[in-house]
Amino acid sequence: MDERVKSAGLLYERAVLTGDASALAEADRELDGAEADLAIARGRLIHTRFLLRRELDSAAQEDPGELPLFERAALLYAALADIGGEAEALFWVGCFYQVVRRDNAKALPVLERSLQLSSQVGDKAVMAEALRHLGIAAHRAGNLEVARQRLEESTRLRRELGQLPGAAANMVGLAYIAAAQQRCDDALALLDEASAIATTDHAHRILRQVTEARTELESQPPLS
Repeated sequence: MDERVKSAGLLYERAVLTGDASALAEADRELDGAEADLAIARGRLIHTRFLLRRELDSAAQEDPGELPLFERAALLYAALADIGGEAEALFWVGCFYQVVRRDNAKALPVLERSLQLSSQVGDKAVMAEALRHLGIAAHRAGNLEVARQRLEESTRLRRELGQLPGAAANMVGLAYIAAAQQRCDDALALLDEASAIATTDHAHRILRQVTEARTELESQPPLS
């Protein structure tokens, strides 16, 4: 983002010194990209604050500034023909609908579009995020095998990228799916592996999720 702003400054100077108006149009594009980058960065902070608030208060209210930031970024990236940027912004739009508003109907097509675009440019990080949340949507809809496939593919990509805490977070979801499919040993093995990763990486939030999942699943007859 800083480089985009610096580039816009140089283009401004070129326009002033040479009278080349085309430099201003190029500068606008650089600043549009910087604005989109900043919108994503700020929106992510707002989203995380919401998550942390909701852990303390299940009735936590959304920040009205979150969705407009992600939507603005998606529009800017699309206008710039930045497919990777648009894929990331759309992921966050879908994530907002699913996580904050709990509206899978609105989230699903946006997440699918994000997966399509990120796959097109080979952005494995965004692919993994979109697959995770598509898996969550499938799980909530009762499509357990689809949910399993989505989360397993997301986990594979996260491992490939070295995002082991993210892989551990997926394993918690996979454990719930395994339990629902009566694969009790698989469920407990997934939680054991997730716990080991979260402990090693000091991922305390994920470790709490593992502990909560283990308590819940072990209280059920199939895992007793």
